[in-house]
Amino acid sequence: MSELKDLIAQAGAQMEKTVEHLEEALARVRAGKANVKILDGIMVEYYGSLVPLTQVGTVTVPDAKSIVITPWEKGIIRDIERAIINSPLGITPENNGEVVRIGIPPLTEDRRRELVKQVKADAETAKVSIRNARRDTNELIKKSIKADNTPEDVAKDAEADVQKLHDRYIKRVDELFAAKEKEIMTV
Repeated sequence: MSELKDLIAQAGAQMEKTVEHLEEALARVRAGKANVKILDGIMVEYYGSLVPLTQVGTVTVPDAKSIVITPWEKGIIRDIERAIINSPLGITPENNGEVVRIGIPPLTEDRRRELVKQVKADAETAKVSIRNARRDTNELIKKSIKADNTPEDVAKDAEADVQKLHDRYIKRVDELFAAKEKEIMTV
């Protein structure tokens, strides 16, 4: 019985990681508002090695349409600018010799649709991962009936618990998708 509870807990942990990963991925999607998360993953060459952009300067959002990066060393401004230009952001930064400013342009209707498609694909991938966790756990529960002589009614209850867990996480994914879609379409 405790083995079944452990299996359900492991499935819950796997589903939670999936939802957390989706939240991070959605935070990086540029929805027309300035958000420092869109800079995650941009690497800057700094003394011969690549480091995250957030580790070479202070990143602030002074208003809803711009991000300002104040480098800790003035000599790295060109490297920061080059890293942003070469990133998949698709935004050209401005450099005044002191700071690097990124103006967030308004999204076109076509770009909004593309972003919604991308977000929907990310949400579907998360749902597939959650379903796979449910399937794998249910298979292990069925194996425990044969291997450990687990009573069938206990196994059925465990499968019902896994289904409830699955439904809760699928609902969270749907809520995250709906919120991000609304953010993209109404900005």
